[in-house]
Amino acid sequence: MALARLFVSDNLSAGQQLSLGSEQARYIGRTLRLRVGDSISVFNGNDGEFSASVVTIGKDAVVVQVDAAVATTTESNLKLHLVQGISRGERMDFVVQKATELGVKRISPVLTEYGVVKLDAARAAKRRDHWQGVAESACEQSGRSRPPLIDAPMDLNAWFGARTKEADADLILQPAATQSLASTRTPKTKLCLLIGPEGGFSAREYDDAGVAGFTAVSLGPRILRTETAALAALAVAQSLWGDLS
Repeated sequence: MALARLFVSDNLSAGQQLSLGSEQARYIGRTLRLRVGDSISVFNGNDGEFSASVVTIGKDAVVVQVDAAVATTTESNLKLHLVQGISRGERMDFVVQKATELGVKRISPVLTEYGVVKLDAARAAKRRDHWQGVAESACEQSGRSRPPLIDAPMDLNAWFGARTKEADADLILQPAATQSLASTRTPKTKLCLLIGPEGGFSAREYDDAGVAGFTAVSLGPRILRTETAALAALAVAQSLWGDLS
């Protein structure tokens, strides 16, 4: 059985004892059926990954002993930033999960003209926290030790105004584009991908993206669902320029 990996919010250092809460206690005791002395791995996204061993198991708490730092090689050298038009429920969760598995460094959820999801400030904050949790769980499964940063949802136009020019290439998926994603000039280290929601982008949004410096690219002759487009684009980018090459 593969070694269990847990994301924790505490700071980590060798030699400390760490108390895990009820949800992780149930996962360790009931789902994984671990016992005192069993080994796990813990990480928090900042301090790296550490081997650990179970010290005590209770109904609502588990204590683990943090041992030595573990070297990992699961982070991609290609810094991928996904700007994703927010889609409904499970579709957006799926994109966040799979984008994490594919090595994305940052996800910016954006509200668009044709998007069916509407969020006030309170709901936006809850959704962002939920997506961060999805990403952390995906890291546990995939071997990553650094979850992607997930920004607070905002309107696409507001995102254009607030962003700083950081990427070597800014690309927006557009079915009618004459340039393919694969023909894009090789980015040095950073690539930003902008992908629409279920209803796609409006003509005005494509125009605004062009003004903001984005190049329209396609993924071939077929119209892809938003979640398919995101995963296909990320996989192509990692295959061409990242750690899937």
